[in-house]
Amino acid sequence: MLKQPNSLKPGDLIEIISTARKIDISQMDGVQKLLEGWGFRVKWGAAIRKEFHQFCGTDEERAKDLQDAIDNPEVKAILCFRGGYGTIRILDKVDFSGLVQNPKWIVGYSDVTALHGQLNKLGLMSIHGSMPVNFMGNTPEALNSLRNALEGSSNTYRFDARELNRLGSATGELIGGNLSMIYSIAGTPYDFDFEDKILFIEDLDEYLYHIDRMMQNLKHSGKLAELKGLIVGGMTDMNDNTIPFGSSAVETISKAVSEYDYPVCFDFPVGHIDDNRALVIGKECAISVSNQEVIFKQ
Repeated sequence: MLKQPNSLKPGDLIEIISTARKIDISQMDGVQKLLEGWGFRVKWGAAIRKEFHQFCGTDEERAKDLQDAIDNPEVKAILCFRGGYGTIRILDKVDFSGLVQNPKWIVGYSDVTALHGQLNKLGLMSIHGSMPVNFMGNTPEALNSLRNALEGSSNTYRFDARELNRLGSATGELIGGNLSMIYSIAGTPYDFDFEDKILFIEDLDEYLYHIDRMMQNLKHSGKLAELKGLIVGGMTDMNDNTIPFGSSAVETISKAVSEYDYPVCFDFPVGHIDDNRALVIGKECAISVSNQEVIFKQ
């Protein structure tokens, strides 16, 4: 059983950092007002306004922001402002021992998947959810689901069935995140353990043959065979070559898991979409896929 951080209470302090790309500082006021409207206090990392090429400060500065937020006992949750690229560059520069002793929620998605993998390896739950860069464009459902997760309330998601879904029910520990990042951390200390897990994946701006390459990696490494279920979120803004690949992202994923008998659902509300619902990585979940609808509970 993974450790679950304490639920947030009114007045708790949230620190916002960026482990990856530099931010648009014009968004800071709106983000602070939203979180204060939820009853929380907000602290900004020391490097949040910095720029180093495409990054939010140097690797050392971003690592220090994460380290300081982990080590500050007043900080009860850490929100990663945005993704992009850069999180994996700082993971070996951070001492997570204090977080293991006193877990706190860390939130993010996309490039932050690498950090989720590290936290999962350390036996800690974390939240795959919307980041401040997206708050102003998110649906109310996405924002409410994030608040629920932070405050310890359960989330239930229902949506209509999709053509390529495979029927069935499953319960198990949830792992996953951005498919490209799952592929990139394979074989590293941050890789997920797939055995008896329910996996969710999403991606953005990838070539269709890249989706196939990554799914073939998961298949031939034996990871797909170990699962109890698969959840496929947004496959957003996919690209193709002049000579077409020949199948869509969802068709490619469906073919890659066709020999397994666990439930599979597509178009789940998670990923680089406005309706990006919060999922707690490392926590037990239940999924039911029927001819009419998909129900997810956590």
